[in-house]
Amino acid sequence: MKLATLKDGTRDGQLVCVSRDLARYTPAGSVAGTLQAALDDWETCADGLRELYDKVTLGAVEGEPFDQAGCMSPLPRAYQWADGSAYVNHVELVRKARGAQMPDSFWSDPLMYQGGSDSFLGPHDPILLGSEDWGIDFEAEVAVITGDVPMGVSPEAAGAHIKLIMIVNDVSLRGLIPAELGKGFGFFHAKPSSAFSPVAVSPGSLGDAWDGGKLNLALLSTLNDNLFGKPQAGEDMTFDFPTLIAHAAKTRPLSAGTIIGSGTVSNKDADGSPGRPVDAGGLGYSCIAEIRMIETINDGKPSTPFMRFGDTIRIEVLDEEGQSVFGAIEQTVTQYQGA
Repeated sequence: MKLATLKDGTRDGQLVCVSRDLARYTPAGSVAGTLQAALDDWETCADGLRELYDKVTLGAVEGEPFDQAGCMSPLPRAYQWADGSAYVNHVELVRKARGAQMPDSFWSDPLMYQGGSDSFLGPHDPILLGSEDWGIDFEAEVAVITGDVPMGVSPEAAGAHIKLIMIVNDVSLRGLIPAELGKGFGFFHAKPSSAFSPVAVSPGSLGDAWDGGKLNLALLSTLNDNLFGKPQAGEDMTFDFPTLIAHAAKTRPLSAGTIIGSGTVSNKDADGSPGRPVDAGGLGYSCIAEIRMIETINDGKPSTPFMRFGDTIRIEVLDEEGQSVFGAIEQTVTQYQGA
């Protein structure tokens, strides 16, 4: 099934079921008014939502035209947003950019930070920020929404708790990261509100593209109408989603509606090198920090600027038939003028 949350003037929006081709929707209020309400009672609600999805997909209900720009993130706010760094190639490059060494344990023990989850952006909302000097970057990622997860769950059992899959723009302010991490207490200012795809998709609706732990499709990032990255989300993922969920639940249970992110999707080149830009025949990158690091390695300094006011990022996944799977995140960086 495919679920979306429409803007309706309330904090948590209106839950709707969207047709497979993202053309039409039908309200889901007869089953659950919000996505969080559905997740809180998933065993009861899932069949009803799936029935509505089938009806709008097959045309058994007329539905209404689906406008992605009218969407909030599927969960406009969540009890928890924990973002991993499953693509260790990305971790290695970004740490090099900060002059930091990468411990060997990063290949066996996942990194994860707890992000702000009280004010997610809609997938077409502007990215409002106070200064270009903060080093504005996008990060294209995949994420899952869980049901209730018991503390100490094993990776083998964790996959059964994945209810929905999305894509993410985890906005990062690279200029603020070094000082924050230098305090030894993690991100805060450097991680403003994230945005998630217009629709969240159930694992069963992804077919062979979902193998139980990874999304096996390309994640496309287009910066100012130029294709910036097209890495395969299922490749070079050192830690799959069940492993990340088990890591998050090591010392605590996870409540229904917890979002777990993959971290920036990143592929190595065929020869094992960090990767090449799209215009050089490579798969490109899912954030600007990676290409800047590679430019530094090759040229001694970065040449690609971070995002500026007026820049637009589009993040999307297409299936084998060229149809959008989750809808598109499309956001423009805009100067914040104050309350």
